[in-house]
Amino acid sequence: MQIKAGLIVVVLASAPPAVFAQSGSGDPSTITSLQRLSPVQVWGDRKADDPGSQSVIGTALIDAAAADRPAEILNQAPGVNIQMNSGQEHLIAIRSPVLSGGAGQGSFLILENGVPTRSPAFGNVNGLIEPHLEIAEAIEVIRGPGSAKYGSNAVHGLINVILPDPLGAQSLRASYGTLGRWRGDASIDVTERTRLNVSLMDDKGWRDATGGEQQKISALTEQSLGDWDAAAWFSASSLNQETASFIQGPGAYEDRDLAKRNPNPEAFRDAWSARAAIRFERQLGPGRLLLTPNLHSQGMVFSQHFLPYGGVEKNAHTGGGVMARYELETDGLIDWRFGADTDFASGYLKEIQSRPNPNPAFPRGIHYDYLVETQVFALWSEADVQLSDDLRLLAGLRGETHDYAYDTRARSGINGRFNVPADRSDDFGFLTPKLGLVWDRDWYSLYANYARGARAPQVSDLYRLQNRQVPGEIEAETLDSLEAGIRGDALYGHLDFDIAAYWMEKENFFFRDSDGLNVVDGSTQHLGIEAAASLKVSNTLSLAGNVAWSEQTYTFDRPVVAAQERIVSGNIIDTAPEWLADARIDWQATDALALSLSAEHVGEYFTDPANTVTYPGHTVFGARAAWAIDGTLEASLILRNVTDEAYADRADVAFGNERYFPGEPLNATFGLTKKF
Repeated sequence: MQIKAGLIVVVLASAPPAVFAQSGSGDPSTITSLQRLSPVQVWGDRKADDPGSQSVIGTALIDAAAADRPAEILNQAPGVNIQMNSGQEHLIAIRSPVLSGGAGQGSFLILENGVPTRSPAFGNVNGLIEPHLEIAEAIEVIRGPGSAKYGSNAVHGLINVILPDPLGAQSLRASYGTLGRWRGDASIDVTERTRLNVSLMDDKGWRDATGGEQQKISALTEQSLGDWDAAAWFSASSLNQETASFIQGPGAYEDRDLAKRNPNPEAFRDAWSARAAIRFERQLGPGRLLLTPNLHSQGMVFSQHFLPYGGVEKNAHTGGGVMARYELETDGLIDWRFGADTDFASGYLKEIQSRPNPNPAFPRGIHYDYLVETQVFALWSEADVQLSDDLRLLAGLRGETHDYAYDTRARSGINGRFNVPADRSDDFGFLTPKLGLVWDRDWYSLYANYARGARAPQVSDLYRLQNRQVPGEIEAETLDSLEAGIRGDALYGHLDFDIAAYWMEKENFFFRDSDGLNVVDGSTQHLGIEAAASLKVSNTLSLAGNVAWSEQTYTFDRPVVAAQERIVSGNIIDTAPEWLADARIDWQATDALALSLSAEHVGEYFTDPANTVTYPGHTVFGARAAWAIDGTLEASLILRNVTDEAYADRADVAFGNERYFPGEPLNATFGLTKKF
């Protein structure tokens, strides 16, 4: 059986952790049935028919994409725009402009099996390099605020990477690309109830001095411990890459020779991460109790090639806590869920500029060197009420507090552009409500949803200040969203569709402008419509696609000297394409041969806040052929950028210069996959 949401398909038959249904006697040791549920039902904590927009990228599409970079799989979801920089570096957009700095770190929540991969105050704009995307059983993307249940950082949306469980198919995969990229993936059972996953990549790099190596490992085991069902998992990643910086000049990405050059061959990024969690689940009274203690740690050192002084930053943090949830079914008409979450973390950041700079605003030496300890406490509740046979109400509320203790090891005060605060403590608190309705009809459902997203400031927002800032002036960022949509299936189940319209307003928007200066009190408005559909033309031919239109504007004025940095209320936010679209054709040509064609479109967008410079957008085509050699062995050929389009993965204006990360040229990847 398949459940489809537009382009995105969840293949239930290939993706289910075991879930035990208890007998009517209430004895948790008595098993009456073994149900194979979708991984999102088990790990995503969200029903497919809940109000709000959700996409699930299933096993089949993840395997077919064989994505070497996060954008190659996630950009197939509606309203998602991952921009790749150099190597595995990237920036994320979900119903938002592409955000960088503290805004990029804190506006999108990244989960693995429903557990955050980082503590809230220590985000990473390149956060998708950490979870094990390559072998995921499913990837859940929630578009719009998710803070009512998931807390800080789920402002514009969240991405939940779900690891394979031991009941799914095992696989071995090896591939080589014409750009010099080797990759191997394995997902195998160590025991009957323990799965081990490994991914290795060696990338020569198609631009000068851009080689890189990446390793990921994860494992999950399911056990019964008396009255408890337990699932434990571990995952880790390591990345060592040489990094190319922007190429500069109007239309520079169109110059094929310039696109391959690396203006900063000394640039690099070394990063590692590790996470572990155990989820305990048992029947308790009239409901079910879930406890998930978790730990995570990460470290990173990289050159700031995107800044004019070219400093080196080193940061790390270690944290963990407990996520607790109790699910109560009272009378068949209302389901209650109650939760409490904690997180405790300790981290540091050090930034040093080793080379002198002629601009006195960028003095040589240590810019920042600090330690921060954080504490997070949250309580939440959610009620799912069946008002009538065809009308459901979902209401939720979360309260959350964040406490920071900051200790600087660098001398406090202003040093050029840099402002080092003296030792201090800060705290933030907020409430995030949610209220939604779903009206189910024969072949479609209508839904409406209000939700608030919020995030406490990132550590780097609070304590990596600049000379125009005052410590303590940053407030928690909030986003209020209204959304309405329709989804369903028609043509006797051959057509699935999902259409949503949204309006969002954000306050206390903290971001870094293209002169590298922090803005602490911005406000923005976001309007959009997203439509996704899939059509089964015949038993061998299917079509799928999505399109998203948005208008994302500044709603405040910021007169500044630099013309390209002048913000006037009503200006379009930079790096916010009006149109995004994706389309795919799949054809089972013979019993052994499967073919597909795909297209990804990014529309025109402004690259500066004053709306004086634009990037024209692009459309990139792909193709795939897969040959089933026998029942378990498959050979594949993936072509990316089939027309060899000269385009930019990312375009912006910074420090007065038009800058681009060029997109990869035409390339092919050959692969072999063995399933057993």
